[in-house]
Amino acid sequence: MPLMNDARPTWPPEAPSKEAFVALVREQGRALYRDLPWRNLDNPYAVLVSEIMLQQTQVARVKGYWERFMALFPTLDALASADTSDVLAQWQGLGYNRRALALKKTADVCAAEHGGLLPETVEELVALPGIGPATAAGVVAFAHNRPALYLETNVRTVFLHELFPGREGVSDKEIAPLVADTCPADDARAWYYALLDYGAHLKSIVANPSRRSAHHTRQSTFEGSRRQKRAELVRIVLASPEGISAAELAQRLDAFEQAGGRPPVDAEVFESITTDLVAEGFFRQEGDLFVA
Repeated sequence: MPLMNDARPTWPPEAPSKEAFVALVREQGRALYRDLPWRNLDNPYAVLVSEIMLQQTQVARVKGYWERFMALFPTLDALASADTSDVLAQWQGLGYNRRALALKKTADVCAAEHGGLLPETVEELVALPGIGPATAAGVVAFAHNRPALYLETNVRTVFLHELFPGREGVSDKEIAPLVADTCPADDARAWYYALLDYGAHLKSIVANPSRRSAHHTRQSTFEGSRRQKRAELVRIVLASPEGISAAELAQRLDAFEQAGGRPPVDAEVFESITTDLVAEGFFRQEGDLFVA
């Protein structure tokens, strides 16, 4: 069954043929293959954890985190049974704490509604917290070795570099049908590993082709950002097992900001951030104390 409803796409003019492109990717994939601990696993949960961790994070940073996380929370049920504060504590240093919170919520849903197992289709997976189309497709392709439309930055890089050289503003609407058309029915896992490894290599030797995507956005500066303040507040509360008062928390955040050469945090900004973090479930407020 095709991955998209449209008829087979027209191959870009002046690009290599589909057969030549597939042969090139497979050749590069064999030469550049990375033996990563979450590869070639028939474990959807383990693959999901890796896919979530790899969002906006370098592979080298993820390796140790993934291994420690899987050792502590080896199954969805184990993650569902864990305290949110323990899950967040294991995520510290990896960034984007929302990912950990969403993963924990997904585990809770699966434990309550799916017998502790992840659903097996893209449609069911994207209904879970924090799982988008690419992550869902990654679970299907890598854990189940079934065809899926897996379009992420390294995959996009290969298609842009080989099939759209020199073109700016290439839309995913043009790329997605080609990704679907080249995904094999019998070994999606190996095909996407080849694309990922070749894409990572391309980004290391040429100006990042993914910048020519119509969907490319430059990541905002972390230093001094609201995101950094959020991360530091979560870290402080997690490191305070007895809880911490609002005044002390604000004081420690100000000290962190001043150590970075930045002014103290405005009281309204502090209240806005802590209110958001409590509402999102990163920690709770009990009277004047913030408690993980």
